[in-house]
Amino acid sequence: MAGKSDTLEYALLQFIFNAVATNFSLGSTAGSTSLWLGLHTADPTDAGSTANEGGYAAYTRAKTDRSSAASTGWAVSSGTGAALPVASPVTSVSFPQNTATSTGTFTHASVYTSSNVSASGMVYYGAITPTIAFAQNVTPQLTSGSSITEE
Repeated sequence: MAGKSDTLEYALLQFIFNAVATNFSLGSTAGSTSLWLGLHTADPTDAGSTANEGGYAAYTRAKTDRSSAASTGWAVSSGTGAALPVASPVTSVSFPQNTATSTGTFTHASVYTSSNVSASGMVYYGAITPTIAFAQNVTPQLTSGSSITEE
């Protein structure tokens, strides 16, 4: 079986990140109007493991809006030809400042349907390039250059 069509990939990204209804009758947008981003020190895999999420005491997931207009929303581009559909935060997304002496490196980011770190609900994940080193007084951040690509 071949992969998803570009049209379906684009519609799926718009549905998830911008709460735009699709013409595929995939479901209602009446659910949550928010998504939460998470940072991981190791690959969470498609099982949605939260074992390596965070890494310092003040860590929490960062809230974003399922919208294209909000300053905390998502820009979704359609994939045409060789280009793939992409979703990126409209602005940088900051996580709480690390006020402890904990150090480490975030290598992966993820998107969740819940703010609760002990509950998964992961819908997307991937490696961060470049990685994000955290130490005392560092505020980890994903920028508008960060993206999720549908293949």
